Amino acid sequence: MTRPPLPPFTQDTARQKVRAAENAWNTRSPDTVTPAYTEDSVWRNRADFLTGHTDIHAFLTKKWARENEYRLIKELWAHSDNRIAVRFAYEWQDNAGNWFRSYGNENWEFDEDGRMKHRLASINDLPINVEDRLFHWPAGPRPDDHPSLSDLDL
Repeated sequence: MTRPPLPPFTQDTARQKVRAAENAWNTRSPDTVTPAYTEDSVWRNRADFLTGHTDIHAFLTKKWARENEYRLIKELWAHSDNRIAVRFAYEWQDNAGNWFRSYGNENWEFDEDGRMKHRLASINDLPINVEDRLFHWPAGPRPDDHPSLSDLDL
């Protein structure tokens, strides 16, 4: 099984890979997202260290149970042959009704089949008021005409 686009990445294929990841994560479906990673994929997400599909699936299931109304935008920062760096922001509401915008950076390394074998994520959460939300699209992938992070000055 391959997950195009495949490395080595060009500027265009790296952008495609970032948008594909964004679209998958916006489904909020661990069953959709997990196969994009190798079976032995290694993650650092904040203070969580994960290895493999079982850990990744469990992590994502728990994440989206507590991060309601999740909306994510990713943007390509840099790339090389089989690595991509992204910056991202997502908005979400906790189970108590509080809103947050989470900002972060990720470093990705891919196997030759196009699946991610390393994911290193650093993330900070900023409490926001509901009227300060910027990500207002229906659940699912971000519409093509919705502003990017750069367009929103984030």
